[in-house]
Amino acid sequence: MTPAALSASFAGPFALGTLSRPDQAAFPGLVIHGERVLDLRTALGDPALTVRGIFERWDEVLPRLRALAADGSGGPWQPLDGLRAHAPVEPRQIFQSGANYRQHVIDLEVAHRAPDDPRTEEEARQEIAAVMDQRAAEDLPYVFIGLPSAITGPYDDVVLPGWAEQPDWELELAVVIGRPAYQVSVEEALEYVAGYTIANDLTDRATVFRRDMKAIGTDWLHSKNAPGFTPLGPWIVPAESIADPRDLHVTLKLNGETMQDESTQDMLFDVQRLVSYTSQTARLLPGDLVLTGSPAGNGMHWGRLLRDGDVMEGSITGLGAQRTRCVAEASV
Repeated sequence: MTPAALSASFAGPFALGTLSRPDQAAFPGLVIHGERVLDLRTALGDPALTVRGIFERWDEVLPRLRALAADGSGGPWQPLDGLRAHAPVEPRQIFQSGANYRQHVIDLEVAHRAPDDPRTEEEARQEIAAVMDQRAAEDLPYVFIGLPSAITGPYDDVVLPGWAEQPDWELELAVVIGRPAYQVSVEEALEYVAGYTIANDLTDRATVFRRDMKAIGTDWLHSKNAPGFTPLGPWIVPAESIADPRDLHVTLKLNGETMQDESTQDMLFDVQRLVSYTSQTARLLPGDLVLTGSPAGNGMHWGRLLRDGDVMEGSITGLGAQRTRCVAEASV
């Protein structure tokens, strides 16, 4: 996507991004409607500042960001025209929620049924739905670890590795942590959320399950963590600008055709439950991401996986949109 296509379309008065001009270092930007951005290194007096550094001082910096966006102070504002949007933050840790959208899990399980499965499709759907409802009732989220090296920008090309037989899309709401969180309760979990952004958690369906030893189970390293398999951004919108993260619409188009079109209301476990659950084991750090899972409408459901030249356009209510083109590794 060309830099001119950048748009300050998001909920609330401002958002954060990581931007650059050609042949210049990337900078943390305060983006406001009207297509303008402020270099926060200058505005906050820290030449080495990054967006992650802002989250490390989130409670202190947030009031200043509100004031800068409101009165247009802080230094020279520049247009978004000609700027490149990078992934908005470089997290130290990525926590990914699996099997968190009821309909998505049902569709995947049906698509992965063995050829000799004696159940009809409707019987399989009913059985899997019962399992999903039991998981929700027993409060058992499923969270695993992703690699920061898989992250790429919201408009960068995505290289499809030669070994990836069934590369698939999974557009998701991503939570950005703003305070260290360890063993926090569900009731207080949202106090540790600084904002939200968009992630497309690409997955090679052919390598999700180990073929050599089924008892090992899933192989998330191989199936999800190729370089560039997690387009992120373009913007991080403060949590205070998103009235209800469980009432957002997630949409992904492939070559202009809508494939995912679902509300976050279909999540089994909401943001606060995921953050709390993850923090019971791991210490979440400022700038870390918690991906909340993918809604229905992936390629396995449609019988159409990603290939060279495909263009994915993903959007979530109030968070803007990303656009990425798939490029086969052999053609890079």
